[in-house]
Amino acid sequence: MKKQGLLHPELSALVAAAGHTQTIVLADTGLPIPPGTPRIELGIVAGSPDLLGVLRAVLGELVIEGATVASETRQVSPDWYARLKAELPTAPQEISHEELKARLPGALAVIRTGETTPYANVILHCGVNF
Repeated sequence: MKKQGLLHPELSALVAAAGHTQTIVLADTGLPIPPGTPRIELGIVAGSPDLLGVLRAVLGELVIEGATVASETRQVSPDWYARLKAELPTAPQEISHEELKARLPGALAVIRTGETTPYANVILHCGVNF
């Protein structure tokens, strides 16, 4: 049994498998995930686990070089967006929600949380540790 870090076996394996330039998506409970796109379902009930808590756990082990969110996130959920920015090492790029959804099939996986904040989704761009 792992002593610390990501204890969820699928999340731990996902981070270990991630390579430079690949993407991992953290999603709210309502994001439609296209058929065939790898997914890890974490949602237990509405709000649990929250996306920012999962993000903190993932960032504890994953090197990222950037993040992307939907511009609607900043507009519709500005308080949540501000908290997200505080968790990320750099300010996220913004694209439309439709473009974000179009990028899902190329992701290494989508991690769906219990988050219920509108447009609370983030694409993590994997980096390297050297």
